[in-house]
Amino acid sequence: MGPSPPPILVAFGDSPYLISLSLNSLSGTIPTEIGQLTNLRFLYVFGNQIGGSIPQEIGLLNSLNELALSNNNLTGSIPSSIGNLGNLTFLYLYNNPLSGSIPQEIGMLRSLVDLDLAMNNLTGSIPASIGNLSQLTTLHLFRNQLSGSIPQEVGMLRSLVDLQLSNNNFTGSIPTSIGNLGQLTVLHLFHNLLSGSIPQEVGMLRSLIDLELEVNNLTGSIPASIGNLGMLTILFLHENMLSGLIPSTIGNLTKLHKLDLSLNPLSGSIPSEIGNLKQLGTSAFIDNQLTGSIPPRLNNLTHLKIFQIPYNKLVGHLPENLCFSGLLAYFSASNNNLTGPIPKSLRNCSSLYRVRLEGNQLSGNISEDFGIYPSLVYIDLSHNNFYGELSKNWGKCHNLTSLKMSNNKISGKIPSELVGATQLSVLDLSSNHLVGEIPLQLGRLVSLFNLKLDDNYLLGNIPPEFSKLSNLENLNLAANYLSGSIPRELGDYLKLLNLNLSNNRFGESIPIEIGQINTLQSLGLGNNLLIGKIPQQIGELQRLETLRVCLVCV
Repeated sequence: MGPSPPPILVAFGDSPYLISLSLNSLSGTIPTEIGQLTNLRFLYVFGNQIGGSIPQEIGLLNSLNELALSNNNLTGSIPSSIGNLGNLTFLYLYNNPLSGSIPQEIGMLRSLVDLDLAMNNLTGSIPASIGNLSQLTTLHLFRNQLSGSIPQEVGMLRSLVDLQLSNNNFTGSIPTSIGNLGQLTVLHLFHNLLSGSIPQEVGMLRSLIDLELEVNNLTGSIPASIGNLGMLTILFLHENMLSGLIPSTIGNLTKLHKLDLSLNPLSGSIPSEIGNLKQLGTSAFIDNQLTGSIPPRLNNLTHLKIFQIPYNKLVGHLPENLCFSGLLAYFSASNNNLTGPIPKSLRNCSSLYRVRLEGNQLSGNISEDFGIYPSLVYIDLSHNNFYGELSKNWGKCHNLTSLKMSNNKISGKIPSELVGATQLSVLDLSSNHLVGEIPLQLGRLVSLFNLKLDDNYLLGNIPPEFSKLSNLENLNLAANYLSGSIPRELGDYLKLLNLNLSNNRFGESIPIEIGQINTLQSLGLGNNLLIGKIPQQIGELQRLETLRVCLVCV
């Protein structure tokens, strides 16, 4: 950033008509003498550190056209005298700690075009007099503590283009008069306590580009009239209590870029008309009660980057050309009842960043179904029916941090090439049919904090190279055929919370070094061939909540 603009004072005769002191480091308060500048038309003092209250004398500036006091430290309430500024067209008081209610007198500013009181601590309700501001194009009241219902009088603001009332405590229903705002392009009512249904009249807002009603208590169905909003690019209705079917008219929103209907009890199937939305980049239906199969017409969505449908009751196969465009980055279809193989388009989808397919009945040879993903950081294929051997290609996913494949039917050895995934912090291959020894190369994955290889058929010792895994918090090697002694180096795991080596063939005594792991909360050593006594030091682990040890006494 360059230097702050110098203060500007423009005068006509002895009285200034423009004062610009913005984007400096001015402090102090606004002097009451400001009321003497009766010819002042433009007052810009935004972006400073001005404190104190707005003086009542501000109401003496009858000639004022634009007042910008935003981004300061102003406190107290908005003075009622502000209603005297009949020539005011722009009023910017946003991003201050102003408190109190919005004065009824605000409705006297009949020339007002832009009103921005956002990001304050304003309380109370929106005054009904707001309906008098017939010239208003922008009304920003977001991020306050306003309450009560949204007044029907808002529907009188027929020039309104941008209405943002989000992040408040508004209750009641969305007023049906909202349908009168034919010029409206942005409607933000998210993060409130609004209830009732979405009014059919929303479908009359044919200029609307951005509709965000998420995180409320809205009920009923999504109105079919929403399909009239042909200019809409963003539709966020997530985290409400909307029910019923997703209307097929949603397929009329051909300019839509972002669609989120997550966290509602919506039922029925995903309408095939979704395939008409060829500009769609984000599509989310998380945690609903959707049934049926994923429409094959989703293959038409060539701009899709985010597709999330987890926690539903979907069945059938994944769409064959889901990543036909090569743009898909976030893909989650976990916790459904999906079956069949991984589509070939996903094998070559190098754009993938996060993938969650756990909790389904997907099948196929895991060594053939996945490729090399240079951008991938997270993948979870757990709780499916995949078989075959782990591919060496996972080691070529150099940005991978989490690889989860538990509860499948994966066989063969753990490939030593996994060491190429140097960013790996979570590796979960538990509850499979893996055999052979644990590759010593895994000891070079120094970012690992969660390593689960339990419930397999692994043999041999714990590699001494594991002593380098100093960031481990969870280590589970239980229910294998591991043998030898428990390495003393485990005592160097100063971040370890959970250690489970039970149900193996470890022999000799429990190393006293285990008692040095002061962070340990759970320790499982049962059902091995251990001998001797439990070291006294283990009894001194103050955070230990669970201890499972069974010794063979000699």
